[in-house]
Amino acid sequence: MADRFRLTIAQLNPVLGDLAGNAAQARDAWEQGKAAGADMVALPEMFIAGYSPQDLPSKNAFTLDCMAAVRQLAEDCADGPTLAIGTPWVEGTELYNAYVICRGGKITTQVFKHHLPNYEVFDELRIYDSGPIGGPYAVGNTRVGSPVCEDAWYEDVAETLAETGAEFLLVPNGSPYHRDKYETRLNKMVARVIETGLPLIYVNMTGGQDDQIFDGGSFVLNPHGQVAVQLPVFEEVVAHVDLERTESGWRALEGDFTRHPDSMEQDYNAMVVALRDYCRKTGFGKVLLGLSGGIDSALVATIAVDALGAGNVRCVMLPSEYTSEHSLEDAKACAEALGCHYDFVPITPGRDAITATLAPLFEGLKPDLTEENIQSRLRGLLLMAMSNKFGEMLLTTGNKSEVAVGYATIYGDMAGGYNPIKDLYKTRVFDICRWRNANHRGWMSGPGAAPIPERIITKPPSAELRADQKDSDSLPDYPVLDGILKILVDDDGSIADCVAAGYDRADAKKVEHLLYISEYKRFQSAPGARLSKRAFWLDRRYPIVNRWRDNS
Repeated sequence: MADRFRLTIAQLNPVLGDLAGNAAQARDAWEQGKAAGADMVALPEMFIAGYSPQDLPSKNAFTLDCMAAVRQLAEDCADGPTLAIGTPWVEGTELYNAYVICRGGKITTQVFKHHLPNYEVFDELRIYDSGPIGGPYAVGNTRVGSPVCEDAWYEDVAETLAETGAEFLLVPNGSPYHRDKYETRLNKMVARVIETGLPLIYVNMTGGQDDQIFDGGSFVLNPHGQVAVQLPVFEEVVAHVDLERTESGWRALEGDFTRHPDSMEQDYNAMVVALRDYCRKTGFGKVLLGLSGGIDSALVATIAVDALGAGNVRCVMLPSEYTSEHSLEDAKACAEALGCHYDFVPITPGRDAITATLAPLFEGLKPDLTEENIQSRLRGLLLMAMSNKFGEMLLTTGNKSEVAVGYATIYGDMAGGYNPIKDLYKTRVFDICRWRNANHRGWMSGPGAAPIPERIITKPPSAELRADQKDSDSLPDYPVLDGILKILVDDDGSIADCVAAGYDRADAKKVEHLLYISEYKRFQSAPGARLSKRAFWLDRRYPIVNRWRDNS
């Protein structure tokens, strides 16, 4: 019996639907494993397709193309280590989320995912069939068990594999990021190794896909839960893991161990990765945004520069007579600190033309929200015109607090193709800005010095659509608003829960009302980076028409 086993794990970033490109990444990882003398090279869950493909595997042509790509990959990787890769797979009339084992030019084993997640962003029950709980597969004279992602969150699959002879567990994953997700994964996997007494290798992908970000952070556990290897987050890494047979079974030797940053840095990194990959994978090289002199647009501009480089970011100030001198100065200072292109496009002439056009219809009616929204929608029109003309994707800049209560103008400041801060509450926007001003990392393309002028962070937030306007005129102060939203949205709590937490019932009812009547806006809003377990879109699905209110 062999006393050593070398496993190459590939924490890589697939592009959904780019089967040839994903196969090329897998071949490159396999070549690295071969050069390093690996017995096996492991890619993440559903890697050939990209994850999550949502309903794409329901198209038989797509799944057949994925299967053909894996068969060709098996042929290409015939002379060397075993290759394991995730793919959709059709067997008879059933469609599976499969982990395919390739050896000697052929597919030797298919492992079909048994537990299909149907919560948060996951919807696998409506797409895939549940596979049987099977036994391990052989790699040489070593028996390996592969619970596919969710299968390792329950004890039955791992225990069956251990009972039928698995010598270690290799868990392929497409596990998306949310704040503090790593600790949850680690705790679940520690439970599996304690229950089975087997080492466990957890392989996760990295990179952005629509609203989701995959953070990598692959790791290796020995029995009793000791971490032998821990890979970095938000980075592509090919690493070699050595296991050694001892009198008490296989044990992983200690290898690379990267300490993970705190949640503030991980959130910021996630937003940068999400925007960079969204642009790269959709074909946009440049972006633009309206830079108002406020904190939200300043943060989005900073994320964009860190993601794409200053030369690929256009900032546009679109002032009216309500724009303060401070905002004019702060927007220009921020653009200059970031080093990006800055345009100055006043909206007054266009607004006057629209007002004159509507004057006969509006005669005798007092100015109200209509006139405020005209300003916002005119800005959206001008920014979209620039987006069309220059081929630059427009970024929208509404934070989660505003998205929640509809404090944004549909077809106005909500216009855009992507929103990097969509899942960031306003209070955390302030915290992230302070963090970024104090920190610079090698993965940031922006300046090392504080890019966000201090006055942008300290002044009272305002939409500046009328004289002396402040956000607090329309909403509870942001610490109160965010506290209530965290109960109603993140925790699915009640009005009674808000009152029990010390918030005024009238404030809670107002926020609840705004939350429900703004659902139609969220249905039409741009996608944005998912940072929490209750991001708007797949995590939280509510009807637009809804008369129910919580009277607790």
